[in-house]
Amino acid sequence: MAGASLHLNSTTVLASLQENQPRVHLPEKTTNRRVLVLGGTGRVGGSTAIALSKLCPDLRIIVGGRNREKGAAMLAKLGENSEFAEVNIDNVKSLEAALNVMAAELVRVARSESKGKPERLRFYYYTAGTGGAGPTISATSFLLLGEEVVAYNKGEKIKLKPYSGMLNIDFGKGIGKRDVYLLNLPEVRSAHEILGVPTVSARFGTAPFFWNWGMEAMTNLLPVEFLRDRSKVQELVQLFDPIVRAMDGIAGERVSMRVDLECSDGRNTIGIFSHRRLSVSVGFATASFALAVLEGNTQPGVWFPEEPEGIAIDARDILLKRAAQGTINFIMNKPPWMVETDPKELGLGIYV
Repeated sequence: MAGASLHLNSTTVLASLQENQPRVHLPEKTTNRRVLVLGGTGRVGGSTAIALSKLCPDLRIIVGGRNREKGAAMLAKLGENSEFAEVNIDNVKSLEAALNVMAAELVRVARSESKGKPERLRFYYYTAGTGGAGPTISATSFLLLGEEVVAYNKGEKIKLKPYSGMLNIDFGKGIGKRDVYLLNLPEVRSAHEILGVPTVSARFGTAPFFWNWGMEAMTNLLPVEFLRDRSKVQELVQLFDPIVRAMDGIAGERVSMRVDLECSDGRNTIGIFSHRRLSVSVGFATASFALAVLEGNTQPGVWFPEEPEGIAIDARDILLKRAAQGTINFIMNKPPWMVETDPKELGLGIYV
């Protein structure tokens, strides 16, 4: 979901939660700063801590988590320049913040190079299974099925049925064409209001294909009140968890994000971000935002990532390059016809 950059004037920077990049040299005044990774003993948070350690070995990394044994195991991976802090807080998803920056760059370049005005912005997401995140992603997805989808059409706010409006979208090499469905994601509103694009929507899809069928069936068969009840949704997640984990072992955890921009003069450009492992990609994306804060590329306060106060315009390129470490496909400001697809299907909608 859409994230926000948090700048603190203290010596501790909070990184909510998660191959090799040239070493990052921070300004001298920031070299003694520390980064606290909340949920640092988990799959995503651990990936964030490891990514920060690789990108900037001099950082003092504090791993925050519930389990001291898992904390000790993570410290063994990170080395001497790390410590553990026992905290109890839920992890949050933050990879999509990188896509907000991609969208902001597409709009900025279009306005500087095109005679037309940005008219339509569309976000597309794909994750194989739960991306290896298990119950966390399952619960989030089920709860979103209980929310009306907010989208914008020519400046007018509209509400649509969740997991409807299926489109078959080409995510390029390594992922291929995937069915995606309308979902209520916050970057739609922020992109409309901050970037000033009149028509904005977001869609999501998963694999194997029957998970999409199941999500669609849940939307049609279960009462909205059920899908909005966290306790009932959690029971549903636990019921399906053994099946979900079994399928995750087959499907893998590939993730892909695509953003399309259409302008009034006919100019169409896209950005694509695809990775073999969701947890690793989230780690590098989150670490990239944390480093941007440490380097002074944000303003004090809480901002959406597409706002210039959140990430300075001239710092977006390096942020995206850092976040794209290990990607199987990363393109920006290219016409749609340049998306190349040549995947091999193993079955059940699983590609290699």
